[in-house]
Amino acid sequence: MKKILIVDDSQAEIKLMQSVLQAAGYVPVAINDSMKIEQTIDAECPSLILLDVVMPNRNGFQACRELKASAEYGRIPVVLVSSKSTDSDKFWAKQQGADDYVVKPWSKEVLLGVVQKLL
Repeated sequence: MKKILIVDDSQAEIKLMQSVLQAAGYVPVAINDSMKIEQTIDAECPSLILLDVVMPNRNGFQACRELKASAEYGRIPVVLVSSKSTDSDKFWAKQQGADDYVVKPWSKEVLLGVVQKLL
């Protein structure tokens, strides 16, 4: 079973994603601090990262850009998740190296469709 790292500062959002991913046969690993992404990747070896955009300390755009620039972590697909749905937000996500962009509130079909496409 494939592990998926969820990075979100909202416990409610984490629980919702965990429920949907577990029901689909994935193993979700969740953290609420974007500063611990690399440490968690090293420990858990996820196949994909679902990353909230609006986070304290290091936002999702910044974290995605840093991950994608890294030789060690750049191969892992990153999906940015945000309540911002403008074309400029989606464009900016692509510019940071995001493999896809999911708008909150998302449906389980949309979330799982993106996950399945990238895995």
